[in-house]
Amino acid sequence: MRKLTYLAVFEPAPEGYGVYFPDLPGCVSLGSDFEQAQQNAAEALGLHIYGMEKDGDEIPVPSRRPQIDADTGEGCIVASVSVFPELVRNELDNRAVKTNLTIPAWLKELAESQGVNFSKVLQAALMEYLGVRAPR
Repeated sequence: MRKLTYLAVFEPAPEGYGVYFPDLPGCVSLGSDFEQAQQNAAEALGLHIYGMEKDGDEIPVPSRRPQIDADTGEGCIVASVSVFPELVRNELDNRAVKTNLTIPAWLKELAESQGVNFSKVLQAALMEYLGVRAPR
């Protein structure tokens, strides 16, 4: 399984730590303490990589010596943060999402009277209609 590790800059702030990834502009996070900042940085990294891959963007090769922003305050900590992109993709692509649909009132009442699980029936019908199977 592919593992990506980038160096992150943890910058002390009055409310905890701000975090940014020099190799990934726009990938930022924060935390009220260093441990939470590390956890949030890993989540931000996973989401950022996921978004880049969905958009077809090239994923930059992690640098060994990150270019720390000149505005970064004193006392910053540079630490590695790792992510498994396939795990993030699997979690995000298979999360439940809500969608609205319209059906006749009589059909809804009949289905409810028989205890129909609308989500399950819709999923099964869509997969059959599209000729696909649920990913494992």
